[in-house]
Amino acid sequence: MYKMEVTVRKPTQEEIEEAAKWSFWEKAPSVFPWIYSVNETCYILDGHAIVTYEGGQAEFGKGDWVIFPKGLSCKWKVTEKIRKQYSFW
Repeated sequence: MYKMEVTVRKPTQEEIEEAAKWSFWEKAPSVFPWIYSVNETCYILDGHAIVTYEGGQAEFGKGDWVIFPKGLSCKWKVTEKIRKQYSFW
């Protein structure tokens, strides 16, 4: 069985330029469940969050490039108001 994981890394300059065309999302500190019905890539503009899921945890903040796989069931914990640009695929 495939193990789902969240990818967190620093983006390339080309990726940052592409993300500038994407939609924005922001969320105040909170805890909430989420299930990804599609793949999502996001560029974190501000804030900090920890996402826990079966078999792992991902922590990310300003300047990170994060990829969530389709089908991932997780719990978000936004510790500092987060603002991101995102794209579904």
